[in-house]
Amino acid sequence: MNRHWNEMQPADVYRVSMAGCIDSLEQKVITLLYQPLIGASALSLYMTMYAEVEDGKLSTNGASHYDLMNTLGCGPQQIYEERLKLEGIGLLKTYVKKKEGSREFLYELLPPLSPDQFFTDGLLNVFLYRKIGKAHFLKLKKLFCDREVKTAEFQDVTHAFPDVFSTGYMDTEEAEASSRPEPGSRIASKETPKGPSLQESFDFGTLELALKDALIPVSSLTPFIKETIKKLAFLYGIAPIDMKNLVLSSINEQDEVDVEELRKTARNAYQFETGGRLPDMTPRMQAASEKTGDAPKTQEEKLILHCETVTPYQMMIDISNKAPSSVDMKLIEQIMLQYDFTPGVMNALIQYVMLKSNMKLSKSFMDKIAAQWARKKIESAKQAIELAKEEQKQSSEWAAKAKQAPKSYNGRKTTRTEKLPSWFTNKDEGKDEAVDQDFEEEKRKLEEALRNRIKGASVNEKN
Repeated sequence: MNRHWNEMQPADVYRVSMAGCIDSLEQKVITLLYQPLIGASALSLYMTMYAEVEDGKLSTNGASHYDLMNTLGCGPQQIYEERLKLEGIGLLKTYVKKKEGSREFLYELLPPLSPDQFFTDGLLNVFLYRKIGKAHFLKLKKLFCDREVKTAEFQDVTHAFPDVFSTGYMDTEEAEASSRPEPGSRIASKETPKGPSLQESFDFGTLELALKDALIPVSSLTPFIKETIKKLAFLYGIAPIDMKNLVLSSINEQDEVDVEELRKTARNAYQFETGGRLPDMTPRMQAASEKTGDAPKTQEEKLILHCETVTPYQMMIDISNKAPSSVDMKLIEQIMLQYDFTPGVMNALIQYVMLKSNMKLSKSFMDKIAAQWARKKIESAKQAIELAKEEQKQSSEWAAKAKQAPKSYNGRKTTRTEKLPSWFTNKDEGKDEAVDQDFEEEKRKLEEALRNRIKGASVNEKN
């Protein structure tokens, strides 16, 4: 991909501006909390531009992107991609001024969230927890915590300004006028950190209408609650109608939304569908690149991709064209947690069991297959589907050999036959051929349903 040629070229001039002074604590936050999310290259770009600003200044003179490439030792494509990461996570704003045949960029460095803001953000803290794990996450949180010294035993005896200083005659108007910055300049200050900007819209109109029908006042959706809802919707992929149920379950006795309860409910609902896993933060360009570089060609590859990219809940809908029952989802959750299956493996297991059990989720049959896959250390949908194909092939070969077995001297077939495992075939004796036909017919229907679903999804993405 060469998207950077449309957005930025090495000869383009850039300037660096700082929205506010960045202190040592903020540098530590960027290094320890932001770096695991954006990577070392993006951090290097941020710190390089920060170092270009002289002490006591808030901006730099113009330089070309060639200079930046030489300093970082990377090409324009990588600079462009790392710049997008900084923009997305809320550490950089980019402005461009087009002249005759050239462009000039202004990179405004933004301060990070404070430690207390970061660990209560509801978005970045979840991504960081998922990225580095619980033990490392708690270690970092402890690093930014300290013992509370001020207690109820202390009494505030601080004196106010008038108690210490007296005032005399002064020309306040002249002093205030002299304090204002010259036109076109600004005085160094501390910019209030805002965190990542979520440009993706959330339909609050639909949510407010749904809450009104449930007799919940719209005033309960304060600006802070709306910002939280927006983050949760982006984080867990929640639609406005589904968000209504989460909000209703988080209303307290004062008809106010309990933020912590709302976050907990949304997290539990997501983890229920994904087997206890939290969402990952993946750059869209990286995801698009991976998808383009390894585009599925065969129907089997498309099926594997579908298994790896949807939740088990969605897979059940894709197969049966209706929402699964709570009993089925409870069984799926139990299997995922017991055998620590990924959603991709669980989706392959769902397809296999429903295919072999006449579109039913048989608890005993699913548990037997899950135990076998766990023993064989199946970790991806591809491995699961390949194993199912191999065993189906072996089953067909055994059935063919059984039919060709030599007869006994009295004109009957020998009674010793290769008995197929019940957990795999789920067949009755003497009905191999009929069941094989049923299997192929069910397989054809299932593949057709999934193929139509995948095609529909592809059309929606293109639109």
